[in-house]
Amino acid sequence: MPKIQSSWHHISIDLALEKLDAAPAGLSQHEAEARIKTHGPNRLADPPKRSDIIRFLLQFHNILIYVLIGSAIITAVLNHWIDTFVILAVVLANAIIGFVQEGKAEKAMDAIRQMLAPHASVLRNGERHSIEGDKLVPGDIVLLEAGDKVPADLRLLKTHGLQIQEAILTGESVPVQKQIAPVPADASLGDRSCIAFSGTLVTAGQGKGMVVATGASTEIGRISGLLSKVETLTTPLVKQMGAFAQWLTIFILLIASVLLAYGYFVGHHEFTGMFMAVVGLSVAAIPEGLPAVLTITLAVGVQSMAKRNAIVRRLPAIETIGSVSVICTDKTGTLTRNEMMVSSVLTHQHLFTLEGIGYEPRGTILLENSEISSKEYAVLEELARAAALCNDAALHDREGAWMVEGDPMEGALLAFASKIGIDARKEQLAWTRTDAIPFDAKHRFMATLNHDHERHAFVFIKGAPERILSMCKNQNAGNGNVEPLNQTYWQEKADNIAAFGQRVLAFAVMPVESEHVVLEQADVENTLTLLGMVGMIDPPRTEAIAAVAECHTAGIRVKMITGDHAKTAAAIGKQIGLQNPDKVLTGADLDGMDDIALKEAVLECDIFARTSPEHKLRLVMALQSHHLTVAMTGDGVNDAPALKRADVGIAMGRKGSEAAKDAAELVLADDNFASIASAVREGRTVYDNIKKVISWTLPTNAGESMTIIVALLFGMTLPITPIQILWINLITAVTLGIALAFEPTEENTMCRPPRPRGQPLLSGELVWHIVLVSLLFLCGVYGIYAYAIDRGYSIELARTLAVNTLVVMEIFHLFFIRNIYGTSLTWNAVRGTKVVWMTVIAVTVAQLSITYLPPLQTIFATESVPFLDGLLVIVVGIALFAIIETEKQIRLRLKVIKS
Repeated sequence: MPKIQSSWHHISIDLALEKLDAAPAGLSQHEAEARIKTHGPNRLADPPKRSDIIRFLLQFHNILIYVLIGSAIITAVLNHWIDTFVILAVVLANAIIGFVQEGKAEKAMDAIRQMLAPHASVLRNGERHSIEGDKLVPGDIVLLEAGDKVPADLRLLKTHGLQIQEAILTGESVPVQKQIAPVPADASLGDRSCIAFSGTLVTAGQGKGMVVATGASTEIGRISGLLSKVETLTTPLVKQMGAFAQWLTIFILLIASVLLAYGYFVGHHEFTGMFMAVVGLSVAAIPEGLPAVLTITLAVGVQSMAKRNAIVRRLPAIETIGSVSVICTDKTGTLTRNEMMVSSVLTHQHLFTLEGIGYEPRGTILLENSEISSKEYAVLEELARAAALCNDAALHDREGAWMVEGDPMEGALLAFASKIGIDARKEQLAWTRTDAIPFDAKHRFMATLNHDHERHAFVFIKGAPERILSMCKNQNAGNGNVEPLNQTYWQEKADNIAAFGQRVLAFAVMPVESEHVVLEQADVENTLTLLGMVGMIDPPRTEAIAAVAECHTAGIRVKMITGDHAKTAAAIGKQIGLQNPDKVLTGADLDGMDDIALKEAVLECDIFARTSPEHKLRLVMALQSHHLTVAMTGDGVNDAPALKRADVGIAMGRKGSEAAKDAAELVLADDNFASIASAVREGRTVYDNIKKVISWTLPTNAGESMTIIVALLFGMTLPITPIQILWINLITAVTLGIALAFEPTEENTMCRPPRPRGQPLLSGELVWHIVLVSLLFLCGVYGIYAYAIDRGYSIELARTLAVNTLVVMEIFHLFFIRNIYGTSLTWNAVRGTKVVWMTVIAVTVAQLSITYLPPLQTIFATESVPFLDGLLVIVVGIALFAIIETEKQIRLRLKVIKS
């Protein structure tokens, strides 16, 4: 295949089409399938990954692992081979679990990268289709719009105000104005204005181009070191906890060194015994698995969100979205079904109603509840023709289901044209489009210039009613006649239609000379003839109504920001269940407010209509000025500033532009508001599970280490040997802690208000819990040890009872920590989850093994525990649970009283 840098930018369009055996109407599906076998998929090679061996070896790159390996070497020198093997087993188990979980996390992120893969609008067999970007082949005709990311290197065939941001290739921050004329063969990359390069961003206008290079053959494919578009599994919280674990490790090693010196020089204990004791202390106190478990928790959250159609692009969003207090959402497609249907047709004399199902191009036309034929009213055919020609969408019948390619509103207009009796495809072939003014939020209309084969030429235009009315001079009076525009009639009727929740579009026409082939905005000002208006309905999603109610219960305000008519927005707001649905602020109202006035108004109003993307940024800033955590949805290129400014930017996966997706932290695969509510619920769950992991890990580690510190300071016999401490960390730290990463959402999760911004994870409440639990652990271990010694049991049996008591208390502490916001004394709490019971059973079997199997008794210096003493161990665990659960309930009651 010819290389773009030497062959495409300096040749004409006709020659380019000829060289690739392509046509402006696009390739056939059969030809496209043949070419992809030749050229391969349109994607860059996956970035080089670390080998499995390197990934496994990196699991040992950790300060605690270095400490343990050093301890293993010293114990080997001292001929404590059993201790050496147990320490190495802990090291190896930690590395294997980290390796496996990291592999799962990478697979999850790879799956998300596939979900975020860009799509492209192409012409195949003369019809518009949306396909996955990696299925593009040389010769394909691609359609570009503002906000799109260019999917391959294109030789442009047609442009209309097309501007492309090429900073990724050239470093030039100013968008490049594109055109179709060839440029000199020696033109630099930034001067090849007839080429659209893969990976660059369309910032304005429209265009059409032929694919001339795909995958590694593109300009961007020649650039090495491309960054991944999905972040690696780390967040500020994980980094903070990793640093916390490191400093805690250093602190504990210093304490251990002091205790070693104290025991050896002051207490005159044997060095070997003291050394093994401080090794046990170090292993007990250092939360070696904490950063890894936090990362696993985030990975589980990413996968859970993806299953609910919320794709996380930037992992800190998981922490943030759980604290969202305001959600600013689009209406169309997010709160509503995005399956528009023309329901009302307004002409200069009549208001017709249409019936049908979705985009299906069949239905009846009613006038005053009586079915009529469209042929009796010529103005209906003229209106339908304008709807078909001033249109960039396409309808396809896919296994009996009619689907739209392009704007849903335009798809509904094509279905409307068919109901009137106009074949949109035939009309588009009969009337050649020679120029167009694409829709833009600033001027709020779209216009096309069409010529037929009999040298007739017309400008067809559609847009917001008030905008079109301001551009019209006359109105269609039927039978080819026109009359002066009755502004009052149209405005009143449009308001009536909008009051029923319908989106109103106006259509106008203007004849021009056949020689007129270029369309400028000045051509259509104050010279048009109004044909009529249509009212389209997009019913609310049933699941969105429930999701809005759930958000209100969770203390989250939902604000709808739409470009629709104020009355349409109010009608939908009432159906959705928004607060204050009768209070609506328009874009014009916002323009008339200064920042102080807007700051006050934004709290009272939940519906903003007739807004532009620029208004979103002001609304985000106004809400944030009240210290609220704001989530903002968006789909257009102009939404990017608001998405970046919001605490959580949420882009639409289906209708969203690539610019919006790049700016967002979250992408909704289904464009559904219910997925936002699910993401908030999942975000709260992830945060809760992180809090549970920390709340379980730190107190249990503190309790284990306190048993050794007390013994060393007071010259007492260790109630648990260092090798037993190593065993507990091997069997519990890598199982029970990880089980909390898979905890489901608590029942009252969406009944709690959002957590305050900046709330520390290590709160005073958690510090108190660490102190309380570590003291209870200390009492439990020394209590059972003292009981055993008092009964005349051997020191080995006393230690066996103590080590089993410690593990049992950790298990009961796990069941307590599973419900940190409610009672743990419910059937659901006791029933637990499969993961919890699998880990508890595994730990129980392991403990029974070292307690009763002779080979393991030799290794761990244990003895068989009598049945009644075993029951006593369980009673100690129950007592621990009862005390901390009672303390929690007292704390929760005090909170209720204070509030």
